[in-house]
Amino acid sequence: MSDMLTYDNWDQVKAAEIFDHRADFLDVLKWAFQEYGEEIVYACSFGAEGIVLIDLINKIKKNAKIIFLDTGLHFPETYETIEKVRNRYPSLQIEHIKPNITLDQQEKWYGEDLWEFNPNLCCHMRKVAPLKEALRDVKAWISGLRRDQTAERANTKFINKDEKFQRIKICPLIHWSWDDIWAYIQLNHLPYNSLHDNGYPSIGCAVCTQPVVGKSGSLREGRWAGINKTECGLHVK
Repeated sequence: MSDMLTYDNWDQVKAAEIFDHRADFLDVLKWAFQEYGEEIVYACSFGAEGIVLIDLINKIKKNAKIIFLDTGLHFPETYETIEKVRNRYPSLQIEHIKPNITLDQQEKWYGEDLWEFNPNLCCHMRKVAPLKEALRDVKAWISGLRRDQTAERANTKFINKDEKFQRIKICPLIHWSWDDIWAYIQLNHLPYNSLHDNGYPSIGCAVCTQPVVGKSGSLREGRWAGINKTECGLHVK
């Protein structure tokens, strides 16, 4: 449609007028699929927020496109969760997006265990670059970002101009809390990654994710523990 909101014709005022801060998450998703049709995709990590969004998306568009950035380094439990989701929502189009460089090639060219001494480069090659390629043919993508996850995400809006990938990024769950996520999962008996029951609130690659021991101020404390890094690069400029 001619008046579709895109990165190239971004209008901050128009974007802000579409939804106010009290908007309903389902209305956001309905608008997203009506606005972009086949030109929108959900990039899902299959963590708790991801499972909630998949269930919500399934209510609106049962054949929606879901992509998983398959770094080759994920926990077995994550792959098991994806299969459970496939069984529950057979009409969803779930695609594994893999890096152009294999782990063997990465080790040969950059050294063994790159994630330990240059995690930013590893994340770029195995997550950022593949997502950029996957978004080439769409106008927008959906993310499960929530404002209370980190200070950097506190100003996330329902509709965002994504400078990183030069696309529109839709974030329906910005006002949800961690408790809201789990209440929805339990109420609807949704499958979820069993690592969440073992101290892993945020789950990424197995080589860079540890359980969080005790009460933590951040749900992402177990990601890249001991390193001054909190983001893989997908949600930063």
